[in-house]
Amino acid sequence: MTLRDSIPLNERPRERLLQAGASALTDAELLAVILGTGTRGLHAIDLAQALLVQFGGIRPLLNANSQELRGVLGLGDARICQLAAISALSKRALEEDLKRDCSLKHPTQVKAYCLTLLGHASVERCVALFLDNQHRLIQATEISCGTLTETTIYPRELVKAGLAHHAAAVILAHNHPSGWAKASKADIALTQQLKQSLAVVDIALLDHLIIAANQVVSLAELGQC
Repeated sequence: MTLRDSIPLNERPRERLLQAGASALTDAELLAVILGTGTRGLHAIDLAQALLVQFGGIRPLLNANSQELRGVLGLGDARICQLAAISALSKRALEEDLKRDCSLKHPTQVKAYCLTLLGHASVERCVALFLDNQHRLIQATEISCGTLTETTIYPRELVKAGLAHHAAAVILAHNHPSGWAKASKADIALTQQLKQSLAVVDIALLDHLIIAANQVVSLAELGQC
């Protein structure tokens, strides 16, 4: 089913986007522009809305891998590739800004970037953002992947990776799949241990971010880093 069959020309997402801009469209309408057409019995907006409901929002949909998307009603290889490309471009856009300018000047963008990397993860993962001496992003690297409740970060491996990237500073981020948006005593103790280990080789630990339930908790802002 196409939008032409059920929606007047001036109410179709593509036409409204051109006239009023992307901000005037709902999430489902923006996704419908990308999908282009619907599927049997559903026009593009209905299909888009069904996908958002099924995956629980934009972020989990865009972060779903090809195996999770394959077999979903209305998604063939072409559309799976479109969604993967959009997801990659959104991450690279945030990454580009952090590589160009001091990360500490843009804490909101750093949080958004880490939320994009980890907000969808179903197990605990830890990512290190390695920064140069002007605190610009050199590389974001996953340094640990664990279980539903924990992940193990080895100070020696973090130090080794920091030296390999010639980093002057590091921002850590890990997720709580449980949705508990609070730093545990173990998180705080580990942060201090990692900070001390990095200091031995003159690498500063600037922050440790906890990602949970679409929230980002900064240990630096809490005075714990």
